[in-house]
Amino acid sequence: MNDNKNYKHETSLDRVAGNGLLSRRHLLGLSLAGAGAAVAGNVLGAEAPALSMPAWSRSPGRGPSEYGNPSTFAAGIKRLAPPPNATLPGGGASRTPLHLLQGIITPNSLHFERHHAGVPDIDPAQHRLVINGLVRQPLMFSYEDLLAYPMESRILFLECSGNSGGAAGPTAADTSAGGLHGLLSCAEWTGVRLSTLLDEAGVLPEASWVSSTGADGASLGRSIPLNKALRDVFIALYQNGEPIRPEQGYPMRLFVPGWEGNVSVKWLTQIKLTDMAANFKDETSRYTELLPDGKALQFTFPMGTKSVITSPSGQMTLRRQGIHEITGLAWSGRGAIRRVEVSADGGRSWADAHLEPNQLELALARFRLPWLWEGGPAVLQSRATDSAGNVQPTREVFLNTYSPANRYHFNGIQSWAVSAQGEVKNVYA
Repeated sequence: MNDNKNYKHETSLDRVAGNGLLSRRHLLGLSLAGAGAAVAGNVLGAEAPALSMPAWSRSPGRGPSEYGNPSTFAAGIKRLAPPPNATLPGGGASRTPLHLLQGIITPNSLHFERHHAGVPDIDPAQHRLVINGLVRQPLMFSYEDLLAYPMESRILFLECSGNSGGAAGPTAADTSAGGLHGLLSCAEWTGVRLSTLLDEAGVLPEASWVSSTGADGASLGRSIPLNKALRDVFIALYQNGEPIRPEQGYPMRLFVPGWEGNVSVKWLTQIKLTDMAANFKDETSRYTELLPDGKALQFTFPMGTKSVITSPSGQMTLRRQGIHEITGLAWSGRGAIRRVEVSADGGRSWADAHLEPNQLELALARFRLPWLWEGGPAVLQSRATDSAGNVQPTREVFLNTYSPANRYHFNGIQSWAVSAQGEVKNVYA
């Protein structure tokens, strides 16, 4: 621990909430060192040792490669994957290490996975997409057929409805931000509007739902209302500029912006128009929210307004006193993020975090706020508000709304406790 408390310009620090939260202006034009706080860098004095040229600057490095890889020194940045499940071959999930990343775009290799029967190895030359049901003319498309259509790109988040479900449990798990909230990612998705293909097929007047089925071993199926399908749903063929990867549904997946990830069916092979929901097993036996009276909510598609501080966060350690940047992610399935507030005293006082202007709808938003940590205990929280006025609820409010057994659509406020030793842990506050 660095016990430097020589904050000689203390009066220049604009405190805006309890326990050391500082004004956003300290991010916008003032250096942290200029604000008078202890800094992480080393000041070079007159007696500093001479700087030597490192080995990597004295000889050529490796040449170009066919496909890039991360630095060997960043090899620890990986998805958080559980051991194989013997009772459910291929099933399970791996999580995005949110606490190790910055910005809002998730690299393709770190985008979370959720599979029900493993990842099929599909030859795009043999794969077909069929549109049938209540249409004037059933159609069949090859992968090459879809590549010939006009495409559009959008930056969008994708979140499993079971994300953060562990936070609804009876005890706070000792885990990282990625371990608890990592069934969440954001990417630039490119593909063909579903409405374009449905126009060609000719939607009959009695159609009101669209059911989609994947080509995986589980034949996963989900239903969505036709009006959503016509509004902004598309068939994704590319992710962050390259063909979507097998674990994301190669060669094609449905993408339903802002809604629970399970409805964005991967390895898409059939779209059927119907006059009612198909009630697949994956929308009756699971992906419903249990209520206190024993009933369950079905087809609660949009993901709630939500945020999480990714640094400092669980299993991290603050190794010096002074100014730290609190940063994290916010998102909503009902619009764009308009405000994120941060608390360092467990919700007793709040300060507005910095957000970049013109936030995108249905995408992640990165927030930041400087925090002066003086070595005392703290409880860090964030609270998001979206463009529709929805405010992220407390954990208590969420739990009172649903059955204790419910683990879907959790969006309660996350709390990270910082000890006097700088250790950060997940807590219920």
